[in-house]
Amino acid sequence: MMSNNFSYWERTAFVDNADVIIIGSGIVGLSAALHLKTRGPTLKVLVLERGFLPSGASTKNAGFACFGTVSEQLEALKHSTEEEVVQLANYKWRGLQRLRQNLGDENIDYHQYGGYELFMHDEEASAQEAQDNIERLNKLLKPGIDGHDIYAVADAKIADFGFKGVGSIIYNPFEGQIHTGKMMRALLNKVHALDVLVLNGCEILSIHNNGDHILLTSPQGNFKASKVIMATNAFAKQLYPKLQVTPGRGQVLVTKPIPGLKIKGTYHFNEGYYYFRNIDGRILFGGGRNLDFAAEETPEFGHTDTVKQKLTNYLHQVILPGQNAEIDYWWSGIMGFGDEIKPIVKQLEPNIFCAVRCNGMGVAMGSLVGEEVAELVLKV
Repeated sequence: MMSNNFSYWERTAFVDNADVIIIGSGIVGLSAALHLKTRGPTLKVLVLERGFLPSGASTKNAGFACFGTVSEQLEALKHSTEEEVVQLANYKWRGLQRLRQNLGDENIDYHQYGGYELFMHDEEASAQEAQDNIERLNKLLKPGIDGHDIYAVADAKIADFGFKGVGSIIYNPFEGQIHTGKMMRALLNKVHALDVLVLNGCEILSIHNNGDHILLTSPQGNFKASKVIMATNAFAKQLYPKLQVTPGRGQVLVTKPIPGLKIKGTYHFNEGYYYFRNIDGRILFGGGRNLDFAAEETPEFGHTDTVKQKLTNYLHQVILPGQNAEIDYWWSGIMGFGDEIKPIVKQLEPNIFCAVRCNGMGVAMGSLVGEEVAELVLKV
């Protein structure tokens, strides 16, 4: 049942007369708030978040500051033009630089240890195809990555890492890793300092465009604003069913601390469907969505035995063979995917905007996606 038992104090200080309400306090929503207040300091910006913490992927991802492996770029080229692939790589690259610029490397625990794409012994054909295309991709993407050659064969590193069953490695020195919890705290601190109000535990049930204002309904009561940004990523269709956004669940584990851990950096294999990294002397490992796409196309958090078993097997047999690593944490996050590789940033109807579908690259894209939708709002 709806409640509108707001006092005069609550209405005048918290609820009424917002210039812009942003639905979703993830990296995109808070980046939009940050840009709005930077460009328009007098704007009254309110962020509404349904979770106790940001729901979805912003604090539940793997913390990869990456912009695509060779296999992922080759897959993208099957469905998109070279120009589109270059533009997206540049977008993610610029997004990562903007994230670091906005928050500072120390505040997000950024480390550029590099990224590695692994190919197993039974993936010789895929490894050869990837290696054959390194020169082409470096030439293609170089202008968008500040003139850098990105990819290089690094098979000599296999023995150093102690992997089992890995036949080939491609290295990208420009990939990094962050602590996404610290990132979100830094973003929250920054928007709070600019007098942005963030209210948690407030799920928006419907959006009504009344012409002179937008009305948002929630179990806590109604909210009014001149303009609204929907930054709910994977959950966008719950409010706008026609949006082409499909949820994709990512299941993740973290081990207990491992003495003498040799692994440092971000690692991907099987076209990016599996990924792992070091964190505080532990291994974070996630993926397996490709084992059953239909089951993982869900807005519900949770785990499946199939994915958990596969991740556990890879952990013990490939990543840390013979080390008997114990698993300390399990969780899942929900990402937003679509057939097109670009995020959706547009006006849905007068004064209602969306910034969704980061295709599992929210860390790289989120800062610019938020800025882009903020600019749309400011221009209208």
